[in-house]
Amino acid sequence: MSGMKDSALFPARLNAVAAEIEALLGRLLAAAPVEDEVARPGRLLEAMRYASLNGGKRLRPFLVVEAAALFGVARGRALMAGAAIECVHCYSLVHDDLPAMDNDALRRGQPTVHKAFDEATAILAGDSLLTFAFDILARPDTHPNPAVRIGLVNALARAAGLGGMAGGQMLDLAAEGRFAGGRPEALGADEITTLQAMKTGALLRFSCVAGAMLGEAGAEKLAALHRYGTALGQAFQIADDLLDVEGDAVTLGKAAGKDAAAGKATLVGVLGPAQARIRLDQLVAAAEAALAPFGKEAAWLKAAAHFVAERRA
Repeated sequence: MSGMKDSALFPARLNAVAAEIEALLGRLLAAAPVEDEVARPGRLLEAMRYASLNGGKRLRPFLVVEAAALFGVARGRALMAGAAIECVHCYSLVHDDLPAMDNDALRRGQPTVHKAFDEATAILAGDSLLTFAFDILARPDTHPNPAVRIGLVNALARAAGLGGMAGGQMLDLAAEGRFAGGRPEALGADEITTLQAMKTGALLRFSCVAGAMLGEAGAEKLAALHRYGTALGQAFQIADDLLDVEGDAVTLGKAAGKDAAAGKATLVGVLGPAQARIRLDQLVAAAEAALAPFGKEAAWLKAAAHFVAERRA
């Protein structure tokens, strides 16, 4: 298929994976406890379902599914890994929205979890989604080879934790001046790139690499997907920052303009929108180039890079 046709058909492809992930998460978060669980408290389960079954593009699971398809991985296994990553992503949104973090009232056009329930329930729902992700990855349904499952658990822990997403959030809060006297830090472009590679990029990069890990790929193709995921993660964050500057709350489903008001460090703020768009185009090109070893088989991943750059919500 041509690149133009791929882009035109992309939303349907993305939505198909989203529907499969929604159904799978619904089954995984059923009321009945599984082996070694004592009980699933109703209010906590309701909050977890509210946080994870409340829409969303499911881009991260899509990346897992499409990367895994390059290696002939069974779709069910890829969906399990995708569901695990989506649990981590949803946990991060629940905690990011808390008053101690970004203090947001809307997410995907609906009240955030701490508004729909309460802060304590939101904290526990986020904690539970994070740990549930590793429960999912550790199951034989995700992969029959224990070594692959251990590798996935290890890689996701590093993408989500101290040297990844959580660490990036700490750097972001520090840049806002939330600590040590409350003075914002003026970060340069390189420092912002590091922050964003951790806070946003690490989980997106892992989503791409996870597909290769499921397929027990060789070093060359694993590295190619790592490069692709790195460029994609940077592109995603620049596009997100541009949306915060240029978008509106109705389209975004959340408050717009909050990053600038909070003094968040962004490449759009440092480079300006015009230069940021040039950088965005360069990153899309880099993402496409990284997929060269896969030829036409990577058409949907190439389309994903364009979708990330061109999205409006």
